[in-house]
Amino acid sequence: DIDHLNPRVQKELVEWLNWLRTDVGFDGWRFDFAKGYSADVAKMYVDRSEPSFAVAEIWTSLAYGGDGKPNLNQDPHRQELVNWVNKVGGSGPATTFDFTTKGILNVAVEGELWRLRGTDGKAPGMIGWWPAKAVTFVDNHDTGSTQHMWPFPSDRVMQGYAYILTHPGTPCIFYDHFFDWGLKEEIDRLVSIRTRQGIHSESKLQIMEADADLYLAEIDGKVIVKLGPRYDVGHLIPEGFKVVAHGNDYAVW
Repeated sequence: DIDHLNPRVQKELVEWLNWLRTDVGFDGWRFDFAKGYSADVAKMYVDRSEPSFAVAEIWTSLAYGGDGKPNLNQDPHRQELVNWVNKVGGSGPATTFDFTTKGILNVAVEGELWRLRGTDGKAPGMIGWWPAKAVTFVDNHDTGSTQHMWPFPSDRVMQGYAYILTHPGTPCIFYDHFFDWGLKEEIDRLVSIRTRQGIHSESKLQIMEADADLYLAEIDGKVIVKLGPRYDVGHLIPEGFKVVAHGNDYAVW
């Protein structure tokens, strides 16, 4: 709880950030509760400390309908994320956690996979607009873990990773899932596929199907991912693709 407009606070925080970078060896920052101070202040810290990577936590509520579920159109929500990056410097290292994708994915895997195709035919989260600046995630220390404030459906977590680890954006893996949930091997396999096929933050996404029980997408013409319980999808898979990973209601070719 500090005054980020105070010149002394700014000066000493910048000195501390530069010490962390040059003496300790950190090369990136996570801006906690970034909506608690202006993007102009964050820009000043980024410009004066020159990290190679910076990601902001801008956690605001999605727009919900009368049924208690997210509206299909979440443009204002992801626009807020895009605005922060633009103000801090779109050509620099600034990114934001893609809370829009997180919120939609939470609900989509519960039998509403049609939500994963936006009204413009693209991904409905920030990755549909500016994937290079979107850091995707399934859960973090606030949403999951002991705080459990907005957890991903626990029996469908690997569907979440099958999505973010094959899609554009910069995916991050939750410590608990990797080390405590026994999912290390499955997650490792998806990471290896992403690395081997050269999938990156700006990879091209083509959504092939998005129905209640099936989401099918091709990335860079190299990888195809399926979410959902529908089993008979062989006729939709182009010739030459082979299954390289699969699990509970997901598969990757």
